[in-house]
Amino acid sequence: MIGAGPPDSELRKGQHMHCIVKLRSLTRFCLAVMLTLAIQGCSVGSDSATTSSDGSSSLNASGELIPVKVELVTRAVSKTPVLIAYDKGFYKKYGLDVTLRMPKGEFPGAIEMREEMDSPDFSIDGGVPMITAILAGRTKRLLLASTDCDVRFNIVGKKGMKNLEDLKGKRLGISSDGAMTGFISRLTAKRMGWQLGKDITIVEQSPRFDDLVAGKADAIVADDRYMAMAEQAGYPVLADTSEWKEHIPGNGVRVEWDWIKDSKNRDIATRFRKGTLEGNAVFFTDRDEALRVLAKYHGMTDAKVANEVYEQGLKMSRDMRPCVEGIDKMYELYDSPEMRQYKATDFYDDSLWKELESSGLIANLYK
Repeated sequence: MIGAGPPDSELRKGQHMHCIVKLRSLTRFCLAVMLTLAIQGCSVGSDSATTSSDGSSSLNASGELIPVKVELVTRAVSKTPVLIAYDKGFYKKYGLDVTLRMPKGEFPGAIEMREEMDSPDFSIDGGVPMITAILAGRTKRLLLASTDCDVRFNIVGKKGMKNLEDLKGKRLGISSDGAMTGFISRLTAKRMGWQLGKDITIVEQSPRFDDLVAGKADAIVADDRYMAMAEQAGYPVLADTSEWKEHIPGNGVRVEWDWIKDSKNRDIATRFRKGTLEGNAVFFTDRDEALRVLAKYHGMTDAKVANEVYEQGLKMSRDMRPCVEGIDKMYELYDSPEMRQYKATDFYDDSLWKELESSGLIANLYK
């Protein structure tokens, strides 16, 4: 019949062949895409790590975040850059999955992170206790970075005292002789020409504002937290040690000597330094964000106390260079045969800092 189409069987056969051709084309396309992705994946690098926008590899060989253990030995304001970096995801940005440990908080509502932690990768605390622990044979760590290279704690006295001269013949409360408060007690005696144990009595395990109120000491070397509490309660500041312009191996990022020798750990340390530097920059440039973190993790919801703690923190170091001059000062104040067995370079490694400083990363954070 004129105008009639092909029989149904031929029509179905033609449609079937057309589908086969399309399927083969689709299969070839999928295989091409898979091959391209495979080639791209192999070209990333020998460790198969991804790369972040700043050129640093952000994940480990399996494409996962690298687990890292971090111990904050105290809750002083000098630890806040680490908390900011943790809270804002800076460490994850650099490929690290950080687990934190902190001691019990002094304020109600403080977040507790007190799970046991054996052999932390990074210990955040003072260079003074680090060095005294080495001299005692307890551990061997070194500083990779520092938030405090100048003394800045305040000496706070009982009500009725007016100046540092009023402290002569009385008791000064510190945490321990091998702590930063002990360093400052030795420095105070040296500046005043006093003999420890004769002109002034040092009371260890009494650094807190509560110790001063309880009468355990006539004055205390007060860190930022206890300084803020004392000021709010009307206790007199006998000396603001930041005015002395004296160096100290203060709070910093500490690692084991053997740990940092491993190239993989050195890469982890670089990642951690970058994240912490970003946290430090936020502390200095965004008061509201710093206060939010202080309230969230430490329970510092009193505006006056939190702002005073923050003001004390503004005396910290911006570039976080290891405190070489502070270590030199330690040789003067803690001179001993044990101390002289070590070189200053045994207590710090500034090579990572130099790498980051020369890259422009530190300067760019404050532009």
